[in-house]
Amino acid sequence: MSGDCVIEQEDQGAGLNDLVLITGMSGAGRSEAIHTFEDLGYFCIDNLPPALIGQLVGLATLPGSRVRNIAVVCDVRGGEFFQELSAELDDLELVGHPFRILFLIADDRTLVTRFKETRRRHPLSTLGSVAEGIAAERELLRQVQERADLIIDTSTLRPQELRGIIRQKFVAAGRGQQLAVVVSSFGFKYGVPIDADIVMDVRFLPNPFYDPRLRARTGLERVVRGFVLDREETAVFLERWFSLLELLLPNYRSEGKTQLNIALGCTGGQHRSVVLAERTAEYARSIGYPASVSHRDITKDRAAH
Repeated sequence: MSGDCVIEQEDQGAGLNDLVLITGMSGAGRSEAIHTFEDLGYFCIDNLPPALIGQLVGLATLPGSRVRNIAVVCDVRGGEFFQELSAELDDLELVGHPFRILFLIADDRTLVTRFKETRRRHPLSTLGSVAEGIAAERELLRQVQERADLIIDTSTLRPQELRGIIRQKFVAAGRGQQLAVVVSSFGFKYGVPIDADIVMDVRFLPNPFYDPRLRARTGLERVVRGFVLDREETAVFLERWFSLLELLLPNYRSEGKTQLNIALGCTGGQHRSVVLAERTAEYARSIGYPASVSHRDITKDRAAH
């Protein structure tokens, strides 16, 4: 398997639909990648020894299993176990079970900088420098990289941008019958997202900005969530908003749409829209749709305080 090919598998309503292996260079964004798949409803395991991949697939394909999509991270943290990865992939191909490989890379300078910023030790630099560990890792991963379905260079990417690439070019493309819901918050003062399919204006709700205790906080903090959610008008809005989504989502899916971008906006994108974007993503997941959430403008107004 190589290039940007995507393996298609017919969803027959039972068994394992999608198996994704996430690997690549340490510091290139594997944690961000696995979090993206987790948001999209995948059963995720970080740092899985390759020898256990076959067993995991076997459990997921047993009668009665509700696991449909799996994403696992296998990397050099597994030490000697990682060397078994190629053999395990060969075994999967031999039995005819499809899988996809997401491989993350970055240039040496970026990786060294990231390790310095996090003050973490490279897993292969026990007896040498970070640069030596990176060089050793590149060589160790060479054969796996050649089998990758999608290679992403994260050298110049922000975490949010990496998540977007995975959703758009990897996850959504792989499951024709799956509707991935991408929820975002934004501030109208910074413009409406151009890629939004649905835009909801929540500026009708009381604004935490005018409470001095909450002005510098965000909708990710409990005190702001309480301010927004513990109101009758918010409860009424969410009831009707969720009813609308319950009607819309299956119809979008039946029309063949694979990704739906929902954007909720308030004035600055820091308080109300953040709280309600999080609740919208939670609701989408609760009714069976993989959903991710991002907050475009959450730090812009804070920087001015």
